[in-house]
Amino acid sequence: MAPHDDAVPKDTILIRVTGPDGPGITTDLLALLANAGADVGDMEQVVVRRQLTLGLAITVPAGRDLVKEVLLFGYERGLEMNFEVVDATPTRHVERLVVTALAPELSPADLSVVTSAIATSGGNIDRIHRLSRFPVWSYEFLVEGAQGDKLRTDLIEVAADRRIDIAVQPHGLSRRSTRMIVMDVDSTLIRDEVIDLLAAEAGHEARSAELTAAAMAGEIDFETSLRQRVKLLTGQPTEIIDSAIVHMNLTRGARTFARTLKRLGYKVAIISGGFTHFTDHLAKRLKFDHAYANELEIRDGRLTGELVGEVIDAEAKARLLRQLAYIEGVPLEQIVAVGDGANDLPMLTAAGLGIAFNAKPIVAESADATVNVPYLDAILFMLGVTREEVEAADASTTPLNAERPLSTLLR
Repeated sequence: MAPHDDAVPKDTILIRVTGPDGPGITTDLLALLANAGADVGDMEQVVVRRQLTLGLAITVPAGRDLVKEVLLFGYERGLEMNFEVVDATPTRHVERLVVTALAPELSPADLSVVTSAIATSGGNIDRIHRLSRFPVWSYEFLVEGAQGDKLRTDLIEVAADRRIDIAVQPHGLSRRSTRMIVMDVDSTLIRDEVIDLLAAEAGHEARSAELTAAAMAGEIDFETSLRQRVKLLTGQPTEIIDSAIVHMNLTRGARTFARTLKRLGYKVAIISGGFTHFTDHLAKRLKFDHAYANELEIRDGRLTGELVGEVIDAEAKARLLRQLAYIEGVPLEQIVAVGDGANDLPMLTAAGLGIAFNAKPIVAESADATVNVPYLDAILFMLGVTREEVEAADASTTPLNAERPLSTLLR
């Protein structure tokens, strides 16, 4: 009877291989198993600091002893080989969640409370993957069997107590095929509020800043606040727009974020409660696919203090996001939205993943995930992109300094 005949009784053995990594180890071990008539039912491998951990669940025809051959294989390569007879039933994968933890530093104590929350929710960690060490530390945990609502609740408490940014997302096709990013602009893509930059040029910086803060905190209606701030610009020459653009600064990591997204094939859109002069400049320079903002009314080379057309407020942002999903043929669950203010909340809620970036408390409490470090490219780690992948993509290009003012970037 042939060795692979299903009638031949077989044992299922788990082989664990540990030791220094090197080329050809997995290939040669699989060749040895093939020659012995073994079948591989499962296999996983990880390398940490050039140290290999390889696990193989194999079935061996009864009466065939592979231990000596495998031990000799390990001895010749300086590897430790362990054997265990296990249940032949394949592991059944249950619903999986991805937990991402991110902070300037992640201590063993930080990681301990994260993993404790996972365990308390009934979850088992299937895999841990370090995503980055710069500009922040981040880890991704693949979790099985957790009670999703309890896990999220517990991790929110952990995030607040330990000052860690944490996201919980379903591990499925939607996350792996995310195809669009929609971003706010003021205090998200850039470090400024453009209306405040314009008001500073007009000599009304303090009053404009007060109205901006109140609107972003959700204390007053956004449209009312915006129209009051625009009214401060009445009679000003259009040259103040060019001057404001000169003083506009990208958020740290913004260029890396934008460049990496485009290389990954994402569609990128910006939806701003600011003004088209600024978003058009940003979209052109950063090669974004879509840009929406309010339009300032101009007559005879001067600002009238009024707006043209519909105001892009909170509901308009959410509506535009849905419109973009239709235009690009992208399901809402495959869209990530990023913002910081109360007027971004409907947009964050409409997206598959809403990320509050250095956001006001009302936004951070409601969003799916928070990022509180000052680097926009840290959001890449929430998407499962590693720092090594970012650096590899940049290796063939000349890096550009994200800290340079836009006066030099937009020429």
